[in-house]
Amino acid sequence: EPLDFDDAINLIKRSFLVLTDSGGIQEEAPALGKPVLVLRHETERPEAIAAGTVTLAGTDRENIVSLASKLLDRPDLYEKMAHAVNPYGDGGASGRIAKAILHYFGKGEAPAPFTPGQ
Repeated sequence: EPLDFDDAINLIKRSFLVLTDSGGIQEEAPALGKPVLVLRHETERPEAIAAGTVTLAGTDRENIVSLASKLLDRPDLYEKMAHAVNPYGDGGASGRIAKAILHYFGKGEAPAPFTPGQ
């Protein structure tokens, strides 16, 4: 049974890394700076793999333990995944939207153009 959203986010925030087969968690955990090992052989989120926030671990116990151990033992690898550019945005979309609306109605400056990764 899946956790409700607030409980899941709370657990992710308190985790060092995340092991999951959930597509939604593959999107949420990188936004919280948590590396993700996906316990599947494929994912519907290839952009997360390309960005480096997610690694496919498969379902083999030895491979999962090996990948998790590397992240636990190698701070450089952990930091690389934890601080990779989030392919799903930077969390600032609502602020940019509000600025754009105010600008449209002549009540403020236009928001800066969004460039992923900056």
